[in-house]
Amino acid sequence: MPSDDLSLSDDDLVRLRTALDGYTVDAVVEAIGDKGQAALARNHTVAADRALRGRDDTLATLTRLFILQQDVGWSAVQASLPAEALLEAGILARDGDACRARVDIRPYGSPDDGADGWLVSDHAATLDTARGAPRPDHVLGVSPASTTLAQLTMRRPVARALDLGTGCGVQALHLARHVDTIVATDLNERALACARLGLGLSGVSADLRLGSLYEPVADELYDLIVTNPPFVISPPTTAKFTYRESSFTGDGLMRSVVTGAADHLAPGGALQVLGNWAHTKDQPWDERLAGWIAGTGCDGLVIEREVLDPYEYVEIWLADAGLAGTQEYRDTYERWLDYFETLGIVGVGMGWFTLVNAGRQDPDVRVEQWPHAVEQPVGTALAQHFDAIADARLSDEDLLGLPWSLAEDVVQETLGAPGAEDPTHIVLRQQRGLRRAVEVDTALGGVLGACDGDLTLGEILGAVAQLVDVPATDLAADVVPRFRRLVADAWFASAGS
Repeated sequence: MPSDDLSLSDDDLVRLRTALDGYTVDAVVEAIGDKGQAALARNHTVAADRALRGRDDTLATLTRLFILQQDVGWSAVQASLPAEALLEAGILARDGDACRARVDIRPYGSPDDGADGWLVSDHAATLDTARGAPRPDHVLGVSPASTTLAQLTMRRPVARALDLGTGCGVQALHLARHVDTIVATDLNERALACARLGLGLSGVSADLRLGSLYEPVADELYDLIVTNPPFVISPPTTAKFTYRESSFTGDGLMRSVVTGAADHLAPGGALQVLGNWAHTKDQPWDERLAGWIAGTGCDGLVIEREVLDPYEYVEIWLADAGLAGTQEYRDTYERWLDYFETLGIVGVGMGWFTLVNAGRQDPDVRVEQWPHAVEQPVGTALAQHFDAIADARLSDEDLLGLPWSLAEDVVQETLGAPGAEDPTHIVLRQQRGLRRAVEVDTALGGVLGACDGDLTLGEILGAVAQLVDVPATDLAADVVPRFRRLVADAWFASAGS
């Protein structure tokens, strides 16, 4: 009987790695075309299959076998791969002359940071509209969520990082670009098997550990923790899928990830989480999440990107479970809604948590909605926010005594009726990072326009006060609090004495 642990000997791993040379993202996209690639993103294979018609080369064989989930002739597989070793490891299955992949080995490449290699996961259960639920220990491949987490990760070089709930290992592949030592954990043994194979093929070294949340790392400290945990809020009576759900009530898993991080962050270390949380009837959502962070003693930034009502949320995850169109769909739908009503959940927010162990007596915690387009990878902007906190907390005297330089990407937009002598609104907008915008009046606009690094803020305020004929103290009282907020939002390239 073949194994199911996907393990290969060192020699067979090298043989497989050699066989995959040329099986890259660019090569596959060129072979199946843009339409084939777009259709695969929608979970359909027909366009890619048609593009490969008439081809029997190694690239076509690997694409059909692993990506399109097709049966391939045994002789073609033997010509392309160390077939017997993969059969024994449970990576392939054979029925006579027909061979089928039991896992998806897929090339991966990120234009954001150059991370590349191969990732191993289970095939999508709903490919080509097939019905059926994933296996309970299903290992998810690259998804929009995993891509988003990689993009929001701050990529400064650090010594130690924890990939909490590694899944197929995609975050570890990215972390390897800027981290010396990686620990990757998961409570799903199959996920660790997939990650071990994929990272091995990609030449990435990681310490893989079995266990839930922070249990596998005891009292260890990390400079960076990244996670896209199984955050889906579902009733306890519903079948669970390890990659998306837990046994916690409501959004209890997300809370445990956040509140437990402080014990595992080295000084200056950061936790970055992609997930969702409940909006409840009894408490404003932002106060509720700020309360999670307050107990950690860390600086925190929560950005809510989207809010779904319970109906939208349930529909998404029932479709993900392969229940759409099945007899049990309606009953399951009702159970989810009843569960939400019991917990007082009126909506579900989705977005980003970032905590930094800054060692402050009075941590800076900010929770906000920002559903607008951002520059990717957004991790750079998040790092700038935490860098700016110290400047934003300067005393008024220090703030006024420094020269400030407005970032070069800031542009001015004017809005008003056509032909009007003066605009109705003047808006300054960042072109990079979170792409925030602020409407300015004459006073604030004049101050920001003069921030070129030559004069101190105090000197600029004095000059603008004369222009608008307002006492300097009154102008400072109006402008300084707004200026401070802009400092926290990284509107300035530099400040110095």
